[in-house]
Amino acid sequence: MTGPRIIAGRWRGRVLAAPEGRETRPTNIRARQAVFDILAHAPWCDLQEAKVLDVFAGTGAYGLEALSRGAASASFIEQSREAAAALRANIAGLKLESAKLFTADALHPPAGNPHDLVFLDPPYGEALISPALAALTAKGWIAPGAIIVAEMGPGETLDIVEPLAERAHGKAHLKIWRV
Repeated sequence: MTGPRIIAGRWRGRVLAAPEGRETRPTNIRARQAVFDILAHAPWCDLQEAKVLDVFAGTGAYGLEALSRGAASASFIEQSREAAAALRANIAGLKLESAKLFTADALHPPAGNPHDLVFLDPPYGEALISPALAALTAKGWIAPGAIIVAEMGPGETLDIVEPLAERAHGKAHLKIWRV
């Protein structure tokens, strides 16, 4: 099986390393494409020069895609050692100096710097988005007015008063909003 790939930008078509097994679920490529189509055309998002945070990063597909499309920097938070090793290989393979990996629990993160575009793609069915956002905000990872992109699984809900965008792609349900 081939790993996920970068869809567009500087590293278009680059296949990303992924850990063996089923512990890490790479984002469906159509869902990721939909997210970046929305972000690229939205008047409320400037992907160029964004400081990106990819939480529950897995292979790093969201953050690496953002860097490929012009984001200034990306920080990745991933707890799994196997996924972190694959992500470390992806960062090294792209020779990225603007990427930093934190092998940490998103519910108990270390102190961080503010990011203005945040991707949250936790394991489906575990209701981790709200507690992760609270923990990341408390530790300084989320900039005021940051754009949040969350991916949820079938049947999961997240009450957002005014989402900027919502889409469903296969099992993935995407919500985008500003904090």
